[in-house]
Amino acid sequence: MDLGYDGRLFILAFDHRGSFKSKMFGITEETAADTERLRAAKRLVWNGFAAAHAAGIPDGAGILVDEEMGADVARDAATLGVPFAMPVEKSGQNTFDFEYGEEFGAHIEAFDPTFAKVLVRWNPDDPDETKALQAGRLSRLGNWLHERGRLFLFELLVPASERQLMLVGGDTGAYDTRLRPVLMLETIAELRDAGIEPDVWKIEGIDDSTSCALVAALARSGGRDRVPCVVLGRGADESRVDHWLRIGAGVSGFEGFAIGRSIWWDAVAAWRDGELDDAAAADRIAANYRRFIEVYLGDER
Repeated sequence: MDLGYDGRLFILAFDHRGSFKSKMFGITEETAADTERLRAAKRLVWNGFAAAHAAGIPDGAGILVDEEMGADVARDAATLGVPFAMPVEKSGQNTFDFEYGEEFGAHIEAFDPTFAKVLVRWNPDDPDETKALQAGRLSRLGNWLHERGRLFLFELLVPASERQLMLVGGDTGAYDTRLRPVLMLETIAELRDAGIEPDVWKIEGIDDSTSCALVAALARSGGRDRVPCVVLGRGADESRVDHWLRIGAGVSGFEGFAIGRSIWWDAVAAWRDGELDDAAAADRIAANYRRFIEVYLGDER
C-alpha cells in the first residue's frame, strides 16, 4: 500500500485509560459501578464531539477512543462516518506492548478503525535492549497493518533522560525548547532504521517554526510525500496549545492535531463533581474542541 494519509485530521483524543481511572476518578480497584461511570464519562466526551459535528466542523474531524471504556463510542463513530483511531498499546507502560497480546489483530479487525494508534516513549539515550524490544513489536504491528491495507498512527513521546536533563540544569522547559526537537529528529531516524513506518506522526508541540519544519520534512523524506504530522496537546493549558497549533499550522507537512485533556478534562471533572450536568458538560467540550479547530485554521475560517 502507499504510505501516508491525504487530508487534515482534527482528532479529539480520549483513549486515556490508566490515568483516566486514577487521576480523574481516583480508582485503584475498579468495581462494576466504577466501570459504568467510566463508560458514561467517555460517552460524555463523545456527546461533545457529536454536538460539534452536528453544528458543522471541517472534514477530518474525528476521535481517538479506547475499546475498554469506549467500545460503543467507537461503533457510533463508525456509523457517523468520521475518522476514528483506537489504541493498540497497553496503557501506562514505559516500553510498548500490545494491549491484547497475540489477539491484537482480532481486536483491530472487530472495530475496523481508520487508524490503529500507538503511544511510544523512545529516546536516543535508551538502552539498546529496550530499543530492540520496542522495535520488534512496533515493526511487527506496522507490517501487519500495511499488509492488510490499514493505517498506522504513531504518537511519539521523547521523555528526557537523566543525562539530557543535566545538560539543561534540570529545566524541563529548556529541554522541551532546546533539546527535544533535535532528539525527535534522531528518534524518527532510529525508528525508520528499525523498519517502523507510520502513516501519520502524532508529534509533541514544538515551540519554533524552524524545528517544526525540520520534523515535518524528515517525516516526508525518502519518498514519504503523503506522511503528515499532527500536533498533540500533552494536556497543556490553552495558551500553550494555541501556540503549538499556530506553529504547526504554518508548516508544510503538518495537517492538524490530536488533542485530548486540554479539551475535555475540566468539563469531565466538573461533571464528576456535580457542577455540570450531561448537556452542559458536552456543550463545553464541543465549544473547546471547535475553538482549537478555529485556532488551527486561523485566517482560513
